[in-house]
Amino acid sequence: MKKVLIANRGEIALRILRACKKLGLATVAVHSDVDAGLRHVSLADESVCIGPGPAAQSYLNQAEILLAAKLTGADTIHPGYGFLSENANFAQAVEEAGLIFIGPPSSAIRRMGDKVSAKKAMLHANVPCVPGSGDALSGNGKEAEDLAEAIGYPVIIKASGGGGGRGMRVVRSKAELASGIAMTQEEAGRAFGNPEVYLEKFLEHPRHIEIQVLADSHGNAVWLGERDCSMQRRHQKVIEESPAPGVPRVAIEKVGELCAKACVEIGYRGAGTFEFLYENGEFFFIEMNTRVQVEHPVTELVTGVDIVAEQLKIARGETLSFTQKDIQFTGHAIECRINAENPENFRPSPGMVSKWIAPGGPGIRVESHLYSGYTVPSSYDSLVAKLLAHGDTRDEAIARMQVALDEVHLEGIESNVPLHQRLMKDGGFVDGGFDIHYLERRLQTLEQSK
Repeated sequence: MKKVLIANRGEIALRILRACKKLGLATVAVHSDVDAGLRHVSLADESVCIGPGPAAQSYLNQAEILLAAKLTGADTIHPGYGFLSENANFAQAVEEAGLIFIGPPSSAIRRMGDKVSAKKAMLHANVPCVPGSGDALSGNGKEAEDLAEAIGYPVIIKASGGGGGRGMRVVRSKAELASGIAMTQEEAGRAFGNPEVYLEKFLEHPRHIEIQVLADSHGNAVWLGERDCSMQRRHQKVIEESPAPGVPRVAIEKVGELCAKACVEIGYRGAGTFEFLYENGEFFFIEMNTRVQVEHPVTELVTGVDIVAEQLKIARGETLSFTQKDIQFTGHAIECRINAENPENFRPSPGMVSKWIAPGGPGIRVESHLYSGYTVPSSYDSLVAKLLAHGDTRDEAIARMQVALDEVHLEGIESNVPLHQRLMKDGGFVDGGFDIHYLERRLQTLEQSK
């Protein structure tokens, strides 16, 4: 591995570039025409424009990315998160081109990307799963009715190839089941090209807790603690933290060890995240993200492990330089996702950033591609920065985050910083242990009180 092509944009592209430089690797930045002014593009050793603004014509254009690698002599492709990062066909194309893909083998992406096969693999590895169908639902309506009755309503219908909060429908009675299955199948076919769906017990008040793992190609795997991602709006994470408030460490350690063993069993390689719903003291596997997560810096702050650098070292064949007993967890970390959006109605707010001054101080980390004069395009996700605070305790991390949020100076566009400022003082957040529906209930209450 000598030259890495970064097949992404924004803050994650800048994060990857820094890790490459740390390891002495040359870099190639690919970008759309509207992203020519991004910081990582100017900092990379080489850059290539791969198409116009729409992602389908640039960051999702597999042929152009592979051509850019060939033209620049890049031997490695890092997909970051989103876009092509969990596309098994792209990973396979990279492998067949004789290049290194920063991620697991395409076979593992394909296996874990399909939620039915992923659940089968986890059951085989003794990882706890949500009660439900072991396979995709057949066309037999009676079979689905019997299963729903056996596990008890409400149930949730999910797309086998779904993700990002799409392709899911809650069914609360037998009368709704057939139509719920049909509508989810239609939506899944349109959105993911795979109409298969499966059925699970719907948990009413779960928390969303995930386990970060790293695995090399020599049969070694470790887990790097958990992240509580329960503060969500429309299934999209807003705040993440580690450790998870109020969850017994013995329970975390048990599920973490199972995840590490599962990595070895399925032949996983690289960074990955096992996502769970947690309710009434029990963990239930829901999916695996076969890539680096948006919220990976939370884990980096409490463990001191450079996850992106480890991805690169694993991909070039190195053995993990540490074992599970070497992992030490220190303090508490919180991440606020800063989006270019109206903090009240969440409407995207693209446009020119007239002024950007990032906060600082003890325990503060900022991951962002923003600069004064940068224009936030309308073509992509609204995430523009990740603000993190680390402290010896959760209270100290919250206090530091409050100070940092007050220091954020962002003019020219709207952002959700005011929402985060309210949440840092919100009683439910401060107490911890809230479920994944808490934020939407809170927002609804605030709206009704106006």
